[in-house]
Amino acid sequence: MESINSILAEADRAWRAYGVSSADRAAFAAELRLDLQAAADDGRDPGELLDGDVAGFARRLADEAGVHRVRGDYSRLLGTALLGAVAGVVLGFGLLSVLYPLLVHLIDIPRSIEVPVLLAVTVYYGVPAAVVVVGAVAAVRLLLGDLPRIRQTTRLMTLLVPITGILVTPVTILYARSTDYSTAPTVLVAEVAIGLAAFAGATMLARRLSLRLAR
Repeated sequence: MESINSILAEADRAWRAYGVSSADRAAFAAELRLDLQAAADDGRDPGELLDGDVAGFARRLADEAGVHRVRGDYSRLLGTALLGAVAGVVLGFGLLSVLYPLLVHLIDIPRSIEVPVLLAVTVYYGVPAAVVVVGAVAAVRLLLGDLPRIRQTTRLMTLLVPITGILVTPVTILYARSTDYSTAPTVLVAEVAIGLAAFAGATMLARRLSLRLAR
């Protein structure tokens, strides 16, 4: 016999995923607990009331009650963020191609001056990362203005994507070192996949947190 608490926990997860607010979840849970407890008091399995499909029952209950749901639209968000990131990289590369020769001409650094490694690494990885963040956040903010809590989502993206990038950079470097910095297609694809996975995870987490803070 499935316990009432486990049923309610599963139902709550379904309501969360369905975009049901915390107040509505609490009301549904209280009502459902009474029904399940009544069934248990009659000697029946509480799970039988839900036909073995707790998540489906929870969604139907929310639909029948006509509660307001906050849409996550995670796939749309991720697609737009990736599009913006790619656009940012292309634009950034174009600007760098134009500005770099000019900067070299204007700033003639003596060869006797050694650029600190930390500064070089920061510029090498930090500038592309900044361009990716700006492109992704701008695309999400401009193209997904119809989604609820999108401003909060982009604010969290601005925080989480750079942090994730900082954390995943050593992982990428270690992987590249383990391959002796190979330029084989499989290695390059793996390095890109690591970066994309981190970017996608940070973006999805930003959306999830923005919706959770609203409930």
